[in-house]
Amino acid sequence: MATRFELVLHGNDPAALRAAGEEALDEVERIENQLSLYRSHTDIARVNAQAAHEAVRVAPEVFRLLQRAFDLTAATGGAFDITAAPLIKAWGFVGGSGARPDAATLAEARACVGPELVILDAAAFSVRFARPGVMLDLGSLGKGYALDRAAELVREAGIASALLHGGTSTVMAIGAPPDAAEWKVALPNGESVSLRDESLSVSATWGKSFREGGRTYGHVIDPRSGEPATGERMAAVATLSATASDALSTALLVLGEAEFERVLGRRTDLRSWFSNRSDCG
Repeated sequence: MATRFELVLHGNDPAALRAAGEEALDEVERIENQLSLYRSHTDIARVNAQAAHEAVRVAPEVFRLLQRAFDLTAATGGAFDITAAPLIKAWGFVGGSGARPDAATLAEARACVGPELVILDAAAFSVRFARPGVMLDLGSLGKGYALDRAAELVREAGIASALLHGGTSTVMAIGAPPDAAEWKVALPNGESVSLRDESLSVSATWGKSFREGGRTYGHVIDPRSGEPATGERMAAVATLSATASDALSTALLVLGEAEFERVLGRRTDLRSWFSNRSDCG
């Protein structure tokens, strides 16, 4: 995840709050040690290194998260996809600020993307790739999942008022602050969002991007077309689960407002916001 996590916990026992906070941050580190691409011992790193050659057993928790990720792929019509890593790499956004690939490189990357290339065996908790070159990257929902797990521990500790923050893009609100009915979180467009027992995630093209031919190409790739989300825009989604809000804000950025509503329908369990950067002050 390679990002900073911060917690605001309210209560009357400072020692208990500190203990709960430390346990929650330890849980975030544990999840990093399961999901990171960049630590060779993690389940996801082992899958990426070996699954094209043999089935790789992963922890049941990781297996269930993969299943959930592919459920989100189906729910978003393929706009969110943890197999998009070859495209992100091809467009130069892995360790760089991006550059347009040549046609052959892009075609090769597109051939390695799609949930149908990942074979999940629920009986063995194993993962196998249908061809070499497939790669999983859970960065688009791992932070949210870590916040969900941390929030579970905070609630189990009896804390009814907390705000958990991962990076600059996802927050999980537990209850409300002592002096208000809801937590208030500002979006990049200046709008204030009220949260209570809800998560909010923000995705934007301008976090890592490049300009070519008068257009801005962001690091969020449409897995269906192989092209980056274009234009300087922001998408935000609030829903009960940080795992879901993380994934759905990415999907909203890819789909745009109208198609997102068409694909997801008028669901009552989520709220969404979409802005061009010209609207963001």
